[in-house]
Amino acid sequence: MRRCLLAAIVFLVFGGTATAQEWAKRMFEVTSHDFGVVARGANAEFRFAFENPYVEDVHVESVHSTCHCTVPEIVQPLVKTYERSEIVARLDTRRFYGRREATIRVKFDKPFPAEVQLHVYSYIRSDVVLEPGTVRLGSVAQGTPQRQKVTVSYAGRSDWEILDVESARPFLSAKAVPVSRAGGQVIYDLWVELASNAPAGYLKDHLMLVTNDRNPAAKRVPVPVEGIIVPQLSARPSPLDFGTLRSGQSVTRSLIVQGKAPFSITRIYTSDTRFSFRVSEATRPVHQVPVTFTAGSAAEEIDSVIRVETNLGGGEALDVRVVAQVAPAEPVMPTNGEASSDEPAPGAEPAVQSVEPSVGEPNQSAGWHAPAK
Repeated sequence: MRRCLLAAIVFLVFGGTATAQEWAKRMFEVTSHDFGVVARGANAEFRFAFENPYVEDVHVESVHSTCHCTVPEIVQPLVKTYERSEIVARLDTRRFYGRREATIRVKFDKPFPAEVQLHVYSYIRSDVVLEPGTVRLGSVAQGTPQRQKVTVSYAGRSDWEILDVESARPFLSAKAVPVSRAGGQVIYDLWVELASNAPAGYLKDHLMLVTNDRNPAAKRVPVPVEGIIVPQLSARPSPLDFGTLRSGQSVTRSLIVQGKAPFSITRIYTSDTRFSFRVSEATRPVHQVPVTFTAGSAAEEIDSVIRVETNLGGGEALDVRVVAQVAPAEPVMPTNGEASSDEPAPGAEPAVQSVEPSVGEPNQSAGWHAPAK
């Protein structure tokens, strides 16, 4: 149920300014973030997410930071009901170092004036520098390993070492290789590797350097990692929605299957035999597959999976979710006080229903369909 801002109006009239700000603060998931220890030159940011649960539109008039070490940005100033936005807080790790605190003032002018304060804490090390500040993997085809290098420089103790590199992702690893050590300056090459089993999607994470620093709070230094793992095979729309059908109604929707290289569809199937397909044997980077669903007699919600198998990359396959709603059958109302009947009138010829053969009739195995010749 949508909330209204009646409570906020009451606060404005009766509750005082401080209490009246609560409607805005309640939109935020968190209002503070501690970056911990950050290397100099590292790209560090945090996104304060908020959602508008109210009927009225919410508008952010401005965002300001009390410290130039933190640069704030509003992603979407006008936020409608149930929409989400973010306040991005970015650390300037090149011009500032040491312990830093910043308060980001988020001012709203609609539907009522209000201010929310977001707090950011960090300790930017001046003795550890990353170049570049983020491991940028770029766009990587799924199934393809990737390797990138970051230089880690330290100025201070000549016996400073990187003991280990920790990763929370099993497909992301790194190795620190010593390059030079002289005059209190230590340089490592950090080789970051993305394994071939990395899942498709946007990757934004970090590795953790474990050092022999004498300060327990500074022993661990994060290294940001970003990249996009592009799937070899994708389908749209997903899910494939057939909408609401009547009993016995057939509806056809187009499924677009796209690959990183030309391919052919070797098999497409589902355990639900009410689905049928028409597939070409052609080899191309994009296939348009007509999918037909024929509703049964029972009212139900359909939530099934179609599997598409290809010859891409030695047998790349993907599952596509399909949904539909079968409406209850409408009762047949009697006319002129007579009961309805499906029986033919006396002396009349029985009706003959013409059934067109469907394209791509199901094979003997579990309702899968081979490409049409």
